[in-house]
Amino acid sequence: MKKPAKSKKTLATFPGRLILLGAGKMGGAMLDGWLARGLKPAKVVVLDPQAGKPVKALARRGLALNPKAGPKAKADAVAIVIAVKPQMAPEAVPPLGLYVGKSTLVVSIMAGRTIGFLEAILPPGTAIVRAMPNTPASIGRGITVAVPNAKVSARQRRLTTDLLAATGQVEWVNDEKLIDAVTATSGSGPAYVFLLVEAMTKAGIAAGLPADLAGRLARETVAGSGELL
Repeated sequence: MKKPAKSKKTLATFPGRLILLGAGKMGGAMLDGWLARGLKPAKVVVLDPQAGKPVKALARRGLALNPKAGPKAKADAVAIVIAVKPQMAPEAVPPLGLYVGKSTLVVSIMAGRTIGFLEAILPPGTAIVRAMPNTPASIGRGITVAVPNAKVSARQRRLTTDLLAATGQVEWVNDEKLIDAVTATSGSGPAYVFLLVEAMTKAGIAAGLPADLAGRLARETVAGSGELL
C-alpha cells in the first residue's frame, strides 16, 4: 500500500521575504514549486534583468521584480536562493550583500562555486548552503544534494529542505568534497540516460522498427523502468 501523500503546503506560512537571484529554467522551476507549496507571490523578490513572461505575470500578483535594494528588503530577507549560471557569479552575487541580515539563509545551486567562494563575497558569518540539483528538477522529479557551512542552524537546514523539495527529493552531506561525486552521479546522470535512450532507439531502427516507434519504445521503457526502482 502506498503511503499517503504529504501536504505540499509547507511554505504557506513562510516568515518574510524570499529572494531568488536568477529565474531561468532551474530558478523558474523552483519558483513554480514554491508557489505550488503555498508560498504567496507577495513574499517573493526576483532579481533577473531578463525575466520571462511567467515571472512578469507574477509581478501583477504581488511578486517584486528587480526592486531597488533598501533597508526594508534587507530586513525581510529570510532566505536568498542563487540560481544564476556560475560564470555570472562574480558580478551577480556581491550585490546580494545588501539583502543579507544576521539571520538570512543563502542557498546556492550554482555548479562549481564553492562555499568558500560565497563566504569571501557575502558578509562575514552568513549561513550558506551549497546544493547540487539535476535536470529532472525542472519537472519536479529531481534529486538535490545539499551541504551547509558551519553557520547554518537546524531551523535553516529544515527551511532549506522545504525550499529544495519543491523540485524533488533532498539529501544532505556534511563534506563539501562529496559534491564533486554528486555532480558525477546525479548531476551528470541524466546525460547517460539520454545516451541509453539514443542507443536503444538506434538498435530498434537497426532491427527494422520505424524510427518514431523505436524512439517511443526506448523512452517509455526507460521512463517506466525508473518508476520500478
